[in-house]
Amino acid sequence: MVYLSSFHLPSQGEDEGFFFGFNPKNMRNIYTSKYPFGMFRYRGLPEDFEFSDITIICGNNGSGKSTILNVIAEKLELKRNSPFNRTDFFGDYVDLCDYTLERSLSPRSCVITSDDVFDRVLDIRRVNDGIDSKREDLLQEWLESNSDTADTTLHGLDDYERWKRVSDARNRKKSQSQFIRSHLVRNIQERSNGESSLSLFVDSITDDALYLLDEPENSLSPSNQLELKYFIEDSVRNHGCQFIISTHSPFLLSLKGARIYDIDSNPVKLCKWTELECVKVYRDFFKDNEEKFSP
Repeated sequence: MVYLSSFHLPSQGEDEGFFFGFNPKNMRNIYTSKYPFGMFRYRGLPEDFEFSDITIICGNNGSGKSTILNVIAEKLELKRNSPFNRTDFFGDYVDLCDYTLERSLSPRSCVITSDDVFDRVLDIRRVNDGIDSKREDLLQEWLESNSDTADTTLHGLDDYERWKRVSDARNRKKSQSQFIRSHLVRNIQERSNGESSLSLFVDSITDDALYLLDEPENSLSPSNQLELKYFIEDSVRNHGCQFIISTHSPFLLSLKGARIYDIDSNPVKLCKWTELECVKVYRDFFKDNEEKFSP
């Protein structure tokens, strides 16, 4: 399902023309960076980026693929959680952009960045650290409650909760582990960081919406990158989603039917995933070491 059909970034003339003539911003020394102006000025951008169900913007680190996604997200006013490098000129650059929608955007449409993935892992870790601390407290409480000196007398209503826990812990039918499980919320996540990262996409991506994914392979193992690839393909095929992805992961670049822009080339061009230099690096490496995989 295509929602965003095309997007226009400023041409070389539009980029340069912004600073011609009187511009109050040019008169102020406080502006030390004009980013993203100048970033793509001589890069041979297409007149318009045209999008399919899955469109990938591929380039090396620092090539500007994340910048393109941020500009699109800002122009479309998509939801986002993590901040990005927004300079004083960012809004001016976005104002020069234009786009064409094939159908109205769902309010569920959003941008998901590698920072969101990192924050998700940290949040889960913080919750689990708190649960682990509580688990230690409950263990100590079980030991004290089962000691011969434990106070099993109820001293008024204010003492009810303590008395109830002591009585419960002294119930010989309930083992130490059973006592802890009954008083402790189950650890919300017993997955690896990679599985926690993958769960962010599964939880965030629903039906009939546009999703911008910025380097989603970060923190994902090769097997989980493949899982994400299959999930994205299913979301397009069966759930009416559109994806615009910045990546140099060979697994995600192989997404079925993906329209791929190589922004390392000048001019920027469309190509097959097998033609990309970043994929050829993997191919050549494994080819050079092929004999090491022999039994």
